[in-house]
Amino acid sequence: MAFHLRIALLAILLAGSIATAQEKTRIYLGASSKTLGYSPLWVATKKGFFEQQGLDVQLVLLRGMPMTVQALAAGSLHFGSGGPEPYIEAGERGLDFIITGGVINGTAQFIIAGKNYKSYEDLRGATFGTASLTGGTITALREALKVKGLEYPRDYKLLIVAGGSSANLAALQSGQIAATTVAVPLNYAAEEAGFNIIGRIIDGIPNFQTNVIATRRSWAEKNRPLTVRFMKGVVQALRWLHENKEPAIEFLSREIQLKPIHARKGWEFYTQNGLWPVDGAVTLEGMKYNIRIYADQTGMKGPLPAPAKFVDQSYLSEAVKELTRQ
Repeated sequence: MAFHLRIALLAILLAGSIATAQEKTRIYLGASSKTLGYSPLWVATKKGFFEQQGLDVQLVLLRGMPMTVQALAAGSLHFGSGGPEPYIEAGERGLDFIITGGVINGTAQFIIAGKNYKSYEDLRGATFGTASLTGGTITALREALKVKGLEYPRDYKLLIVAGGSSANLAALQSGQIAATTVAVPLNYAAEEAGFNIIGRIIDGIPNFQTNVIATRRSWAEKNRPLTVRFMKGVVQALRWLHENKEPAIEFLSREIQLKPIHARKGWEFYTQNGLWPVDGAVTLEGMKYNIRIYADQTGMKGPLPAPAKFVDQSYLSEAVKELTRQ
């Protein structure tokens, strides 16, 4: 009931979003989380990069991907963000979603464990905490563990722990689970609390598309100049993050509410590992992996579709060309 009420409210607001020529065009962008990885969206909004493109972007925090996808499908959002698998699934069901760019190109998750576990081999027979038994992160974890010789369900168990990373840390502290994954910079807080860092998923899964920007193909084609301007704002935000270390760290600490030392380490991890794409592009090799994950989870038959079925970066290419000419 609350979800439908919120979607209805967004629809009402959206109805008045096409402004006059003298005003900025209002755009609604959905985010399913306000974390370090998503911070380029907050940079673009709060640092004025969307405004420079003549856009009044309202960044709407909708907890969880299902709400974001449904709001985008209903026309209550112009753009959505989050993992690509839900948009792939929606596209396979006939919705005209397209992915126009990347936000997080790679995995920022660390595998952490209780104090008695110091290596992958120590985790044989252990129980891992996870938010779900399906989805990109857990599948990437399983693949990373497989690289280290641990097969599911032969060598370890999975236990659903509701409540996100903080709940996983609590379950780890109580001994309910032996290990779990947390995204940067929570790994630093976990290490400070005495938990052991076993490894990084990115070491086992180097190509993975964690977070994307998506929209409806029909809307994007009808509003191509707006879509290009939106992507220009995204690229400007990503470039600013990479090129302005100290101001970026200060922004992350304040806006994402991180300890300054965690903001610094997080900025270094995301920039040095290329997780925030400077040019705003998705990694097509990563998308191939995401498509395979979706196919494995749904039992898709036949040849896997190419990323081009779900990705259209022509708007991004045009945006980058315009920025280069400026």
